[in-house]
Amino acid sequence: MRKAQVVIVTPASADANNGNWRTAQRWSGFLADDYRVRVAKEWDDGDEALMIALHARRSATSIAAWRARHPTRPLLLVLTGTDLYRDIPVDGGARRSLELADRLVVLNERGLAALPERFRPKASVLLQSCPARVRTAKTQRLLRVVMVGHLRDEKRPDTFFEAVRRLADRADIVFEHVGAGLDPALAAEARALMAGGLRYRWFGALGHGRTLARIRTAHVLVHASRIEGGAHVVIEAVRNGTAVLASRIDGNVGLLGEDYGGYFPLGDSAALAALLRRMRDEPASLAALQAQCDARAPLFDPTREREALRSMLDTLLR
Repeated sequence: MRKAQVVIVTPASADANNGNWRTAQRWSGFLADDYRVRVAKEWDDGDEALMIALHARRSATSIAAWRARHPTRPLLLVLTGTDLYRDIPVDGGARRSLELADRLVVLNERGLAALPERFRPKASVLLQSCPARVRTAKTQRLLRVVMVGHLRDEKRPDTFFEAVRRLADRADIVFEHVGAGLDPALAAEARALMAGGLRYRWFGALGHGRTLARIRTAHVLVHASRIEGGAHVVIEAVRNGTAVLASRIDGNVGLLGEDYGGYFPLGDSAALAALLRRMRDEPASLAALQAQCDARAPLFDPTREREALRSMLDTLLR
């Protein structure tokens, strides 16, 4: 039998190297055995059996065109952090996308609560995943801290920068930063930190393999974002034996759990610095945080994500 064809529409390109693009590529691989899958930035009037669209606002044109051309064919819409926590309340195109979709997906356990109530019956939580690897030995001489995220306001690198300054007296805590300098002012601040003699190194944008290597050798990943739908970098840290310190926002709590011990208030560099001091000075605190991450890790297993996605598509196409 000829496989049904599926199109995954994502506004991100490979060059962007962001979460939407990686989700599209991972799902394409998950579905390849059962469907013919193509990934596109915009839908071009194809004859696919089903559309998966990432991002309610940025994919709104493709979603509207699909529904006009294929009024009875299924549409699965994946909601990003900017959809849930910024666009849906204020953007008519994003809300229209929710109306047109047959099924909605949120990527963290708190995501359903962010949806208008009338859309919740057709929404599901689908946690993303990554493979677990053999854990890397970590140095005991110092605490290695990494932040991964392009330098832009949504990721709040300013919180990380200020924590670096607050810990200038600590030769036993070192900081690494991975991400493209999308905001010139933030990139200039990162360069100034490096030039100032602090134990901070900005690598710029790295490929996925090199980024993952930095995560795996770190003791702690800092995720300071102000808006997230379900950050894949947090999942990668949890699955690869690196504890996480995260801003207390819904997107992070929806991945790490309500009772997780590694949160700091959004934008609070003093609280972040205090947590980092504790991670270095009290090894039991770091071990306890790592144990919490290890307990969450099975939720992000690729088999779990793949089977949930396949089940959704089978139901829609049936």
